[in-house]
Amino acid sequence: MIHPSLALIQSTLPNLAQPVVIAVGIAYFAVIIAISLWAAKRTRTANDFFVAGNGIGLIALTVASVSTSVSGFAFIGGPGLMYTVGLGAMYIVLPAAVTNVMGAWVLAKRMRLLGEARGLLTVPDAIGARYKSPAAQGLAGVAMLVAIIGYMATNALAIGVVINAIFGIGIGWGIWLGVGVTLAYSTAGGILAGIYNDVFQGILMGVASILVFLFVLKAGGGLGDISHTILASDPKFLGPWGKMTPLAALSFFFVFGMGSLGQPQGVHKYYMLRDPLQLKWYPMLKTLGLILVLLLYFGVGIGVKAFVTNGTMAPLGTPDQATPNLLLSVTPLVLAALVFSGVAAATMSTVNSFINIGAAVVMHDLPVAFGKRLKNELFWGRTVTVLIAVAAALVAQNSGTMVAFLGIFGWGLFASTLVPALAVGLNWDGATRAGAIASIVTGLGVTLSLEIAGYLKAFTFPSGVTASAVSLVASFLVFFIVSWLTRDTAAESMDADVQLIMEL
Repeated sequence: MIHPSLALIQSTLPNLAQPVVIAVGIAYFAVIIAISLWAAKRTRTANDFFVAGNGIGLIALTVASVSTSVSGFAFIGGPGLMYTVGLGAMYIVLPAAVTNVMGAWVLAKRMRLLGEARGLLTVPDAIGARYKSPAAQGLAGVAMLVAIIGYMATNALAIGVVINAIFGIGIGWGIWLGVGVTLAYSTAGGILAGIYNDVFQGILMGVASILVFLFVLKAGGGLGDISHTILASDPKFLGPWGKMTPLAALSFFFVFGMGSLGQPQGVHKYYMLRDPLQLKWYPMLKTLGLILVLLLYFGVGIGVKAFVTNGTMAPLGTPDQATPNLLLSVTPLVLAALVFSGVAAATMSTVNSFINIGAAVVMHDLPVAFGKRLKNELFWGRTVTVLIAVAAALVAQNSGTMVAFLGIFGWGLFASTLVPALAVGLNWDGATRAGAIASIVTGLGVTLSLEIAGYLKAFTFPSGVTASAVSLVASFLVFFIVSWLTRDTAAESMDADVQLIMEL
């Protein structure tokens, strides 16, 4: 049974169930299945299943990372946010170039080498190895599971909404069809299937983004005419902060800048790179990829604002209608079908990443925290994958607005619990086991407390400062303070091989 609140969500996308759209959707899904069958033949061990056998080339890894980073947000939620708050929404994506450099500089090489030296499979594995602490590894795993619940449920719901728009089968069946396809390639091919499906989707979505942006420019008479139309009715929209306060915009920049170093769907991929020496090209390649894909994010947002302002398009019922309504207004139907199929597939790939990460936490990190290791990790990885996927579909169908609430703090929770212990810890030999554990507990507690207070409207920070920014700052402060207070234990919190990797 579908939660009553989903009736409102179901109306956010128009019904696209037309022969051309359905044909493109079926072809898209057929390619995904073919890639998954190929990946399944190459998945024989737990290492293959969770980290693709450490055998992914730089180009494939970069395109997959771009695809996972933007997912459905760049094509549905992002343009809607741009349409609503103006250029302030760009502060979510402006940190991209900075975070790509930071990721390659402070994390990628160390995690890749540490993974090879220790045979690591998960992000909490790296925390456990750095601090010689199963407890820190287990706590990081628990925090990730809480965040994964929100991410997977919201993405499962998004899959259902988009598939229903394409095939007209109802949102409930859309959820189960999308999760079912995702489950099939997650169980069979693991992360390898997800990587190469991301490559396929990332290439097509990059091309589609460029084409959509060009169609918007053509329909609006260029950026000059679009800007003049918006400025005449809403000059604040194109201001440096958009309709946001400066603190709110800078809060976005901080959380999405520093917080990117703790997003496991991206960080986990560092284990998979075949040759760490190629990382010097990673920041440039990923930044270029994000620029291409985010042309749609920017173009649709300002285009729809201009077209609604001059009467070319009707006012939107909800901000999430920005992309679908514009596609149906100014682009060929085939291109609209490609974008929608790509959104569904990209969202499924995001779900695939989190399914694999969540399964690894349950069957690897939590047993390690309790001093046990499971036999036949590949079998149990596939089994837990099924259970997590089914749970995500059920939560998506029955939880209504709580799903959205859980999704809101997912990013901030990953950031506040993982960034200090992982990103700082792998670059500072003064970090201690106690500091890492304290920061993880602080991030989990503060994020949950502030987000629940905000959800219940019991408390909000002034000037638009986000709870995620406050919890990330609190986690950093606790990490440094506790590490300083326990600085005498720093040497015993790190093994010699980890120290050597940090010095490379």
